Amino acid sequence: MLRSLGQRPVTGSDEDPRVAELRTAVSRLRRELAALPSEFPDRAIAEDELAALAAMATGGRPETPRLRRSLLLIAGAIGSVSALARGLSDVREAVDLFGEPPRT
Repeated sequence: MLRSLGQRPVTGSDEDPRVAELRTAVSRLRRELAALPSEFPDRAIAEDELAALAAMATGGRPETPRLRRSLLLIAGAIGSVSALARGLSDVREAVDLFGEPPRT
């Protein structure tokens, strides 16, 4: 992970490295899900929420509560598909880079 290594991506911009990490993890999981030949009941939910995460990652700094909500929906939708476990873990780690939401 970029944060754990103390590195920033070399993009030539001032992009938040957490956003870059999120975008990369989401893109990877979307590709893995698209390549999965089997259907499962909540696949559409996972695809919709991954699209929402991708949109948040392109729109600047995402809202942490919304990131976590999408992550929970994705985990619930594909949590039992072992072929996607690593990709899901990568997305979770990328969401965790945004820290805890403020307590109200």
